[in-house]
Amino acid sequence: MTDPAPPPPEPIDAEIVPDPPPPATPAPDYDEHGVPSLDYVRDKIEGRYATSIGAAELAEGTAAGRDVEQQEADRAAAAKAKLDEIRRSLG
Repeated sequence: MTDPAPPPPEPIDAEIVPDPPPPATPAPDYDEHGVPSLDYVRDKIEGRYATSIGAAELAEGTAAGRDVEQQEADRAAAAKAKLDEIRRSLG
């Protein structure tokens, strides 16, 4: 024989309390007049500089990668030519 089903849970009577509004303070990197701090400006400039340096390094790396790809293509072409030559000599 099976056990009878448990009774449904009783509803909970509760009140939803809204979150308090955040305090109206200026952003941490700006003063009360909306002027950014020197540290904020310096960090932004240094970030952009680092991004440009990284992009330049990637561009150099891509050119070096193309050189390697070209060498591989040259080797593959030479290997194919040698294989064709061997096949012709065999008959």
